[in-house]
Amino acid sequence: MNDADEKRIAANLAKTLAMLCVRNTKLEDLHAGITPVSKTGDYSDVMVIDAEGREIPWTEVSHLDDETMRALMRQIVNRLYTFHLKADGPGLRETIDRWAAAAGAWDDPEIDQGLLGAGEKKAGGS
Repeated sequence: MNDADEKRIAANLAKTLAMLCVRNTKLEDLHAGITPVSKTGDYSDVMVIDAEGREIPWTEVSHLDDETMRALMRQIVNRLYTFHLKADGPGLRETIDRWAAAAGAWDDPEIDQGLLGAGEKKAGGS
């Protein structure tokens, strides 16, 4: 297989996994709702007022509590696990094909240098 084919296959798989195993999860619930208006564009002008009356800048607010993050990560791990074990099954195969077409319209992925660097640091013993 040539380099271009390998990259194309990897890109399609990455986008399909992202669509099926990350996007179509509890993440959609977190994305739902009213998006605040920011005149600066960086949300530094948006404040959240909590139940104790504290004004917290939007840029400093935790948007996920620990339980929500755990539930999201469990669902993503379960979906990745299911994908890897059952991708050839007829039911999942149809779902993959349907969503792969939608994900195909996304931007092509790029190599994540941070991920590569994290592995190199760990392997080097730092």
